[in-house]
Amino acid sequence: MKFPVELTINGREISAEIEPRLHLADFLREHLNLTATHLRCEQGACGACTLLIDGQPARSCITFAALCNGAKITTLEGLENDPVIAVLRRAFSDEHGLQCGYCTPGMLVTARDIILRLPNADDRRIREEISGNLCRCTGYVGIVRAIARALDENRKSPLAEVLHKHGPLGPVGARPGAAGKPEFAQESTSNRPVEPAAANAETTALGLAGRRPNIEIQQAFTVAQPPAAVWTFFTDIARVVPCLPGASLTRPPSGDRVEGKISVKLGPITTNFVGQAHVMRDDVNLRGTIMGSGNDQVGGSRAAGEIEYVLAPTETGATRISLTIRALLAGPLAQFGRSGIVEDVVARITETFAKNVEGYLSGSVMDEPAASLQAGTLLRQVLFARVKALFARLFGSSS
Repeated sequence: MKFPVELTINGREISAEIEPRLHLADFLREHLNLTATHLRCEQGACGACTLLIDGQPARSCITFAALCNGAKITTLEGLENDPVIAVLRRAFSDEHGLQCGYCTPGMLVTARDIILRLPNADDRRIREEISGNLCRCTGYVGIVRAIARALDENRKSPLAEVLHKHGPLGPVGARPGAAGKPEFAQESTSNRPVEPAAANAETTALGLAGRRPNIEIQQAFTVAQPPAAVWTFFTDIARVVPCLPGASLTRPPSGDRVEGKISVKLGPITTNFVGQAHVMRDDVNLRGTIMGSGNDQVGGSRAAGEIEYVLAPTETGATRISLTIRALLAGPLAQFGRSGIVEDVVARITETFAKNVEGYLSGSVMDEPAASLQAGTLLRQVLFARVKALFARLFGSSS
């Protein structure tokens, strides 16, 4: 079955009928011969395929072309006459910021975004921003110098002003196609911190509110305590939140409204999501729903989601807790990881949460709550487990 799409690619209107699961990078390279968009990992990890969707960087190897219907796509070919890219090309050449050149197109697109979004970035922030673009040749020293040089030139004489206006799709897949309405409010980009009042304004509409999630996961775990005890525990939000790695309350709960944050550490990068949640409970059927929204005040990622949980007794008198997690991610966070890997990481987090809940209920001594969720460690564990399972299958089939 073919799917009709209409895209604006490098200022040119393109109409085509494509397979629903065709990735944007493959469409650009194989159908339009726009080969500056490189493919390497094809999992959204290396950044070689980075381009602009509605003016913002996105991973085209994990973005379905059909979902970009009505969007404006800009590849490196479309930035040939861009003043920022012109300065970056000279800086990369003068500062020896490339060797094999395979990562360079994605690196240039990311560097352009840094210059326009973070005009006062220092070397440390530059390294954080390009950490999603992998280079196996340079050691990044020349790349950092090149971006710093372009930033200095931009401060002396601004090269361009980009407001990132609302597009049919963006930012970065946060909205449906051309017929849909915006899912998140997006300001013009700047380097100023978000004030608490602004953060609260973004989370007034809690949950998905009928919007389609881009992540949906079902998990279940068992706690060796009776359902009545677990349900009573779940009603005490102040005790439940510390059981989730990296989560904490920013103020005491007010009825069924909760304000808090969750810190996630991935390598040198730490994100801090600040938001609100509304908790609804059905005491008769032992089920509840949590609707929440939040944003990372530094990285620009935003999230809205709903968690449905149901408690049921097991044959041994323990409690089986079933979770359905639906989330809509926007911004840089939406561009990393495939759904299978995300599901495995969530499963690891769920295991830790279950262990902590059981520890609280049994009265055993618990460790101090983790200051941040170590996503990098969890991701390595997941990937190691997958590789181990792959070898097991290979050796099993060969024997």
